[in-house]
Amino acid sequence: MIPDSARLALPSEAGAIAALQRRGWSQSMPEGLADDVLGSVGLEEMTASWVQAITRPPLAQFRVLVAVSDDGVVGFAALGPSDDPDAEVGVDGLIAEFVVDPDAQRRGHGSRLLHACVDTLRADGFTRATWWVRASDDVLRQFLIDAGWGADGAHTEVALAENGPRLKLVRLHTAIA
Repeated sequence: MIPDSARLALPSEAGAIAALQRRGWSQSMPEGLADDVLGSVGLEEMTASWVQAITRPPLAQFRVLVAVSDDGVVGFAALGPSDDPDAEVGVDGLIAEFVVDPDAQRRGHGSRLLHACVDTLRADGFTRATWWVRASDDVLRQFLIDAGWGADGAHTEVALAENGPRLKLVRLHTAIA
C-alpha cells in the first residue's frame, strides 16, 4: 500500500468501505433519514454489495476508488456513467458516492480522491462529470467550487418513504475533457 494515495479499491477493502459509508451517512444525512437508511441495511450486506461493485460491476465504467493512508482506507468514491434523465450517453460521468473519514479530512485525501475520480472518468471517455450534493452541505459544495465545479440548475429531493424525511440535492458539474 502506498500511503497518501488514491487508487482502485481491492475486494479485501469492501468491509472498510462499508463501515466508512455507514459513518459518513450517519454524519451527513438528516437524523431521521440516516436512521431509516442505516436501519434498512446491515454492515454485512453493505460489505457484500461493495465486494460485488468492486469485482463484478454492471459495466466496465463503474469504478470504486479508495483514498489510503498509513491507517488504511480513509476515503472512497463510486463512479460511472450518469443515469440522470438528461445525461448524454458517453459524455456524462457521475460521482455517485464520495466519503472521506472526518478524522482524515483536511490532509489532502479528498483532493487526491477527487483528482483520481476525474482522471478515471476522463480515461473512460467521459467529458463532463456530475455530482449530486446535499443542498445543505456548504463545506463539500465549496470544496467542489474551489476545484472548478459549478451548479447546473438541477435539483431534486429523495426519501425512503413517501412521508419520510427528505434530502434535498443540487447537481454540480465540471468539464473534464
